[in-house]
Amino acid sequence: MKIGFIGAGNMGSAILNGILKSGFLAADQVAITDKTLDHCAKFAAQGVCVMPDNKSLVQACECVLLAIKPVYTAQVVEEIYEALEDKFVISIVAGWDYDKLDRSLPKSARFVRVMPNTPLAVGEGMSLISEKCRCREEEFEFTYAVFAAAGKVAKVEDHVFVAATSINGCGPAFVYQFIEALADGGVRYGVPRVMAYELAAQTLIGAAKMVLETGEHPGKLKDAVCSPGGTTIEGIYALEKGGMRAAVMDALGATIEKTLKISK
Repeated sequence: MKIGFIGAGNMGSAILNGILKSGFLAADQVAITDKTLDHCAKFAAQGVCVMPDNKSLVQACECVLLAIKPVYTAQVVEEIYEALEDKFVISIVAGWDYDKLDRSLPKSARFVRVMPNTPLAVGEGMSLISEKCRCREEEFEFTYAVFAAAGKVAKVEDHVFVAATSINGCGPAFVYQFIEALADGGVRYGVPRVMAYELAAQTLIGAAKMVLETGEHPGKLKDAVCSPGGTTIEGIYALEKGGMRAAVMDALGATIEKTLKISK
């Protein structure tokens, strides 16, 4: 199935890079449109077909992936509406829920919603696919395979889709901020900047693997690092005093509220 990307920005590029690196699809099976010429040139150099406009891309592909910002989506869908007849659409547009896609796309068009994240670009993505969709079984399986080529995929029930996608979709930004803060702490006490970033990032990779591979509760793994009267528990106390848990939960809540606002 030939897939066409409308949008090759940060998220679109991450998905494209993941697909091409994994070899799941060859470059000549992919087409793109994007307003940024540098994005187009980068993928054209890899053999991806750059189409002159969105309508011609839709006409040339069986599957269309909408990787555009929510603020532009209605305009783009209106522009390509007729060409979308009997096409399969994968939407990664935040806030465009099932009902909004159902109202906006032609009745003959089929669609599924996915929320990936940018670590797809390095083969460590976490993508969520909504079980509530309007597509054929083989199209759903194709979508699953596209995102599984560059990371893990989970099927999610519709009533928790927004909350779940706030974790994987927005979560990387929160993690990057924590890595930066952890590294800044090291720099404050004399650790060279480059080393501080490497230490912080690798520490998060290792800790995340411990959670996934041991199956242990994160609290139990945390307790294993905290010796009575030791240095780590002193740091844990400082984080609790600073309200880290509540701040993270509030951050997630803010992303959920914004997503629901966009969907209206």
